[in-house]
Amino acid sequence: MKKVIFFIIILTILVGAAGFWYWQRNPYSKEILKLEILGPAETDISQEIEYTVKYKNNGNIRLEELRLIFEFPEHALLAEGTTKRQEIGPDKLEDIYPGEEKIFKFKGRLFGKEGELKTAKAWLNYRPKNLKPRYESATTFTTVIKPAPLTFDFDLASKVEPGRVLKFSLNYFSSLNYPLTNLRVKIEYPSDFEFLESIPRSLGKTEWDIPLLNKAEGGRIEIRGKLSGELREQKFFQASLGIWLDDEFILLKEITKGVEITKPTLYVFQRINSYDEYIASPGEVLHYEIFFRNVGDEPFSDLFLVARLDGKAFDFDSVKTETGQFNKGDNSIIWDWRGVDKLKFLTQGEEGKVEFWLNTKEIFQTAGFQEKNFVLKNTVSIAKVKEEFKSKLNSKLVISQKGYFQDEAFGNSGPVPPKVGQATTYTIVWEVKNYYNDLGNVKVKAFLPSNVGLTGKIFPESESSKFAFDNKSREIVWTVSDGSGLAAGTGVLNQPPTVVFQVALTPFIEHKGKILPIINEARITGEDQWTEVILEKIAQAIDTTLPDDQNIQDHTGIVQ
Repeated sequence: MKKVIFFIIILTILVGAAGFWYWQRNPYSKEILKLEILGPAETDISQEIEYTVKYKNNGNIRLEELRLIFEFPEHALLAEGTTKRQEIGPDKLEDIYPGEEKIFKFKGRLFGKEGELKTAKAWLNYRPKNLKPRYESATTFTTVIKPAPLTFDFDLASKVEPGRVLKFSLNYFSSLNYPLTNLRVKIEYPSDFEFLESIPRSLGKTEWDIPLLNKAEGGRIEIRGKLSGELREQKFFQASLGIWLDDEFILLKEITKGVEITKPTLYVFQRINSYDEYIASPGEVLHYEIFFRNVGDEPFSDLFLVARLDGKAFDFDSVKTETGQFNKGDNSIIWDWRGVDKLKFLTQGEEGKVEFWLNTKEIFQTAGFQEKNFVLKNTVSIAKVKEEFKSKLNSKLVISQKGYFQDEAFGNSGPVPPKVGQATTYTIVWEVKNYYNDLGNVKVKAFLPSNVGLTGKIFPESESSKFAFDNKSREIVWTVSDGSGLAAGTGVLNQPPTVVFQVALTPFIEHKGKILPIINEARITGEDQWTEVILEKIAQAIDTTLPDDQNIQDHTGIVQ
């Protein structure tokens, strides 16, 4: 019995000592500190929201050496210089006394897909007074992204005939109170879709950057292509609208539209000057042929065909058609079954054709030549089939070459008329104009006769570094524009790019009594950035009669 009582006493002492030891090491519970985040339960994308981090000391011990860490949700846009994870140290937090409460606020804008959960996090690390252990409390707060007040949808027919040119658009509009920047649209095409072009131009055929989008502003991306597939096969287009944030694409809206491949009935196509794909030039005669073929099972009868023309470069006064009727009010040409046999009756597999002619304008005025990249559009309608055909227009590139003896640039010398064995100097002026599209790699070239050389005088001096001469081939090359390009309207809206240089001609005995060439024809080339065509123009050669110098008579150009 004594042993049992002794054992109980020893056990009680040990338990008491352990309890005292535990109490000495853990006299404080972290639950005494209440830490919470307050914020909106839901928010619009890009709307500025405020998080309030609140903590309160509900115990009776002062808390010291506090360190608060707040972490914004993923894809948050913060003020410049602000990091996603913010830390506030003891120097700013100070100690918190029993019963005391403190708050800190953090502002940012959240981005993400509608319905996405965005979680903010907070940690508070501290040490109770007179205790060595440190404690940490943590909490989170979740905000839901509300349906975005952004319109983003397809304008796309639900049924498409295979092989026909398909035109559709992506429309976007913002009702957000906050402007959006760094927006991008991406699209995934179905299999068997052939991309042709888009307005505006795409990045790799599948992406487009959208400029600053303010409230109540929007835009459209137009896409043209061809879709193939089996009859009644379903094809799906998927597009996404997002924003670039910290080099990451953040999805805001995603849409999907399905189309069904249907059986074609009429196949319509056009040719210009005998080409399926044609690039026109200013001042050119265009011969349009419009073909229509019955690819269905049933015949057509009593048809009308309408071609509606649209383009500032068209000269509508020059329209000619043998069987159609031109309406200048809407620039349309109408053919009906009374004038075209194949429109009267078109059986299965049969093909008909109508045609017309018109010119493009040589020079046409635009709004101060601020417009560029012109398109010639023809929209053809027949029996519920509507096809839109577009042709690009080349720029108009002009080179002027003139020669003078009397000039103010260098002051020429030598006999006029030129004499055998004596040098006479002349001034050559090259001037360039570019009208409608931006050009790249623009150069002017010309060959000097064997008895003509350069004197080395060039004006302005800034063009000297762009001017070259090959003694062996006798070719002069002036690089008007290389990497920077030659903008549309150059020389039309402003002073034309010009270079002036001096040459010296020395006649030989066999030249006596002749009119001699001073410089051969000048040829200018440039790469049209819109049509991707190499443009070329030629300026006439200049001889000793100097047709541009009013002080020189024809007879003074004959070598003495």
